[in-house]
Amino acid sequence: MGVEGCTKCIKYLLFVFNFIFWLAGGIILGVALWLRHDSQTTNILYLQLGDKQAPNTFYVGIYILIAVGAVMMFVGFLGCYGAIQESQCLLGTFFTCLVILFACEVAAGIWGFVNKDQIAKDVKQFYDQALQQALMGESDSNNAKAVVKTFHETLDCCGSDTVTAAFTPVWRDDLCRKDSLKSFFENTNCHKKIDELFSGKLYLIGIAAVVVAVIMIFEMILSMVLCCGIRNSSVY
Repeated sequence: MGVEGCTKCIKYLLFVFNFIFWLAGGIILGVALWLRHDSQTTNILYLQLGDKQAPNTFYVGIYILIAVGAVMMFVGFLGCYGAIQESQCLLGTFFTCLVILFACEVAAGIWGFVNKDQIAKDVKQFYDQALQQALMGESDSNNAKAVVKTFHETLDCCGSDTVTAAFTPVWRDDLCRKDSLKSFFENTNCHKKIDELFSGKLYLIGIAAVVVAVIMIFEMILSMVLCCGIRNSSVY
């Protein structure tokens, strides 16, 4: 015997929320794949200075996001099917998956909040090291010049916050683009550009996480109410 009355409304409401949740999972998966293959981050984070690889902490967060998006799509489908079939077993499994996914999202959010400044800091340190080697003409300066020029061309910047590096546009045309003198006066140093690059992407990820968390809370409440309604209808 199927559910009736308010419980039936909750059933279809849960189906709608799960469909939205499934779509959100697809959107998050798409955004994560876009961030993973974005030309700016890829050009920078694939660089190698001698034996040292560019910091890849940012990609750790992206891989987590890809996994979350894929799991969300699976869980959303499970919830839709369980709601339509009025299956307590499927809804119970769905609720358990939601709780686990919510806990993982909270843990990932805490990790991201703790590391949000560290990501840009590590990349800036990597840039400064390459810039110093290029300016000092060290043994692997050819590789350092390539790394520095990739930063400058990708982010449309030149120099850093340090005094020595700040004057790089004025006297090193081989490292900066031809209009580097104008760039110097506009203060478009690479530290500022790196901060803008990663803060913008992390802000986008944060908005997506908050929206998904709100949807998950509603779904957990609706799934519990629907399970109770199905149990009561089966008794009568």
